[in-house]
Amino acid sequence: MLYHSPMKIGELSRQAAVSIDTIRYYEQRELIPEPMRTPSGYRQYSTEDVKRLKFIAQAKELGFTLKETGQLLSLHTDACNCAEVRAVAEAKANEIEVRIRKLSQMRQVLLTLAKQCEQSSDTDPCPILKSLEDNLE
Repeated sequence: MLYHSPMKIGELSRQAAVSIDTIRYYEQRELIPEPMRTPSGYRQYSTEDVKRLKFIAQAKELGFTLKETGQLLSLHTDACNCAEVRAVAEAKANEIEVRIRKLSQMRQVLLTLAKQCEQSSDTDPCPILKSLEDNLE
């Protein structure tokens, strides 16, 4: 195994392509372990921290919340139970499917209202604004 010298937070930020504030936030949320510190107080990170941050970024890209990502990280570090990981992934896929359906319905409503707006005269109330107003009651 090759030894890699510890890196400071700025280098970790560059290698993992996340901001320093994000790294600190993930430390607070315990998504990455608290780093060792030099006698002068500088945080020292390793290539494992880079990998972990990239894992978190990929999980976010797939729609996982930070809480879910923490769950995945704990499954990743324990004796990997693929069935548990699959269950988390399937639950996320189902959640995304529900959101897609809702977004599709929202899109259709907006397109219908836009069409009504296109067909109305300048003296008629705007169908989009009227619809929003009607739904307040």
